[in-house]
Amino acid sequence: MDDFRGERRETDQGGRKVFTEPGRVIVVDPGGQSFIRHNEVDRFRYGARDIRTQQVGNESRTIVIRPDGSQIITVNDREGRLLRRIRRDERGREIIIIDNSYRDPRAVGGFYVDLPPPVIRIPRERYIVEAETAPPELIYDTLIAPPVERIDRRYTLDEIRYSPAVRERMPSIDLDTINFETGSWEIPPDQAAKLQAIADGLNRAIAANPRAVFLIEGHTDAVGSDVDNLSLSDRRAESAATLLTQQFGVPAENLTSQGYGEQYLKIPTQEPERQNRRVTIRNITPLLNGGQASLPPPPPGVVPRR
Repeated sequence: MDDFRGERRETDQGGRKVFTEPGRVIVVDPGGQSFIRHNEVDRFRYGARDIRTQQVGNESRTIVIRPDGSQIITVNDREGRLLRRIRRDERGREIIIIDNSYRDPRAVGGFYVDLPPPVIRIPRERYIVEAETAPPELIYDTLIAPPVERIDRRYTLDEIRYSPAVRERMPSIDLDTINFETGSWEIPPDQAAKLQAIADGLNRAIAANPRAVFLIEGHTDAVGSDVDNLSLSDRRAESAATLLTQQFGVPAENLTSQGYGEQYLKIPTQEPERQNRRVTIRNITPLLNGGQASLPPPPPGVVPRR
């Protein structure tokens, strides 16, 4: 973190503090709300045969070509925000995995969605599953579990990333098998093997639904600055996603990652706490698709079927 901190630059953009560091942009609103963004394309480069970049109007397209001829196409706007993620197979057939360009007519304001907390009607230990003690079948069941409440509209990836009450509609798995050292986002080799059951569940779920999307969330304890912790947590989430792909073969395009710093402490303490330095995973497909987890997202600008 010392290296990134030394290269970090701070600017003021309309009252927002914007911190730029290698691979990350951190934004702090005047009200204290903060979030972090990074480009996920680097995760798709693993094992690629070729990588091409195209500029089409205000959109940039990064095309990662794999040895089998399939392609992962990432479409970003001119500010680097993800618009669409597409998988094109070797025969040219396309699947839209993420369409982040559609905005529901009922959406108002920015990307924060203010919802009441969901009413949890399932046992708490099945709503937040501890990976260390969970059998493989429970892990898989949690990865494909339906929302705990009805999803009344389709949410963008940004709304899901930045709205805790939206994410809380889906059960989650705490990867408590991985404990990060203070200030580190590296996953030691002896802990990496503990992800096998998670990877098996993910691969099984994606085989059943190639459009499934899973959010990997990174967290820190409360020690250190908010900006440092956001950067650290985001790198922890990315490390877990990268490892799941490179060591266990989970398709990179079906994963997305986001860091939350110290915002959601598992153990409420300001002291160093290993359990707070963790990674969480949840299926966000029903949130992206308006509750229709088995259906592909509609084309941009089209209201999803009910």
